[in-house]
Amino acid sequence: MISLKEAVIVEGRYDKIKLNSFIDTPIIETGGFRVFKDKEKQNLIRKISEERGILILTDSDSAGFVIRNFLKGIVPEKTLKHAYIPQLKGKEKRKDSFSKEGLLGVEGVSEEVILKALKNSGATVLSENGKCEKSGEIKKSDLYELGLSGKENSAKLREKLLNKLELPNYLSTNAMLSALNCLYSLKELKEILKEIE
Repeated sequence: MISLKEAVIVEGRYDKIKLNSFIDTPIIETGGFRVFKDKEKQNLIRKISEERGILILTDSDSAGFVIRNFLKGIVPEKTLKHAYIPQLKGKEKRKDSFSKEGLLGVEGVSEEVILKALKNSGATVLSENGKCEKSGEIKKSDLYELGLSGKENSAKLREKLLNKLELPNYLSTNAMLSALNCLYSLKELKEILKEIE
């Protein structure tokens, strides 16, 4: 397990699933080209880039470069790093056929290839071979204790919080937790919730 300072931006769900198995940092999906019209997701990416920096890891096909270039245009260059996977011919295991360009995406390349790309990007490695426990990190149990999950009015409270923080309303609890950890400490979250109530 490698822990990074920067949040990693990937194209889709399967990329995120792959990275979650060996990278300890928030991983944000663009939803492919959906990010072009999704102002809330763009604002979230901007906020995260200002707080901790972002590292873009898209596929090495033409669509991946279009998404990468779009993201370059919405965040300050000083908050941005790029990781590139090589153009490797192949097909992802879950797919029946090759992609349009016949290249493996992030989900299809090996962990070693991705780790090499991350290290070559200049990403800030906080720790290797273990999870880095961050002071003030918000945990799932904290969301429950604060009434943001698992309780009768949790959905309403989450909606109020997301609106106050100008974060996308469609974030799942896990996605919200990831975004909160990019932007706030547990102490700051408690203060924000006091303002809402």
